[in-house]
Amino acid sequence: MNRKKRTIIWIVILIIILVGTGGAGSIYYYFFAKQFQLTKTTYIYIDRDDNLDSVYQKIIRNGHPKSMFGFQYLAEKKKYGDNILTGRYVLNPSDNMRYFFRRLSMGYQTPINLTVPSVRTVDRLVRAVSRQLMIDSLDIANLISDSAYCAQMGYTQETLPSLFIPNTYEVYWNMSADAFIKRMQKEHAVFWNNERLKKAQRIGLTPEEVSTLASIVEEETANGSEKPMVAGLYINRLNKGMLLQADPTVKFGLQEFGLKRILFKHLEVDSPYNTYKHAGLPPGPIRIPSIQGLESVLNYTQHNYIYMCAKEDFSGTHNFAVTAAQHQANARRYQQALNRRKIK
Repeated sequence: MNRKKRTIIWIVILIIILVGTGGAGSIYYYFFAKQFQLTKTTYIYIDRDDNLDSVYQKIIRNGHPKSMFGFQYLAEKKKYGDNILTGRYVLNPSDNMRYFFRRLSMGYQTPINLTVPSVRTVDRLVRAVSRQLMIDSLDIANLISDSAYCAQMGYTQETLPSLFIPNTYEVYWNMSADAFIKRMQKEHAVFWNNERLKKAQRIGLTPEEVSTLASIVEEETANGSEKPMVAGLYINRLNKGMLLQADPTVKFGLQEFGLKRILFKHLEVDSPYNTYKHAGLPPGPIRIPSIQGLESVLNYTQHNYIYMCAKEDFSGTHNFAVTAAQHQANARRYQQALNRRKIK
């Protein structure tokens, strides 16, 4: 072989090596190199109405990739557009397209911290939850407004608020309405362990009744240290067979939560929630009580008080009394304070 032929052979070999190296480099760049121009972790939310194009746009908008070629190639090859899985997916600055595509295509979600709040009504809770999850508020509302569904769980529309234990829970963003309710049942069972059930039995209340009394306590006072005192007062009244005469239950029956002053005309309304007319606890909770509220009933302060009246300094706390005479004196001071402030 002459010198000229050997040179041509070496040139061909060199070209093959360069082409192969370039191809390998391209493969590495598009599939294995860091593509996302991020300084911190972010998340992609894939909704039920997303298609391939909208997924691409979400990745571009949130991840700022240098190139989408790797993801698009894998999406076409694996027919990802035919099986887009909803969910919340983490996107790290160090991710490459192959790893990120695998996460989305396999449905490897990152859970969220769902806050179930202590609010006045189930409707408000539903709205708060739906703002944090993929679920439409109507999906949950339709489910829990179904009396047969509630009965299957052991609740009525009135007692249903006692199902929810306000707290923060780790869940998947795309959970269904039914999955949400089942999770709430599970957390309810966790909260109502044997120790708490025994405390409720000693008081003579069911978990639903504890929730109902706790809801009244929490509407009466926002002062955490006072809640066990208020709970003890109402338990004293229940044990004596007295009317609870709790103003918040009147407001709930009227659905007028902004009332600042309860008048005789309000007390005359014949609502099952009017504890000035009907003995015992109302049909169900008048709000979704917090864990602190529930604990204030289970661990109520033992005392002899059976009367209370808001303090005239409008501090949000109460004057407690054993006798009707003491209570009337406290009530007069409070009424005079209302009059001075022209609160009607």
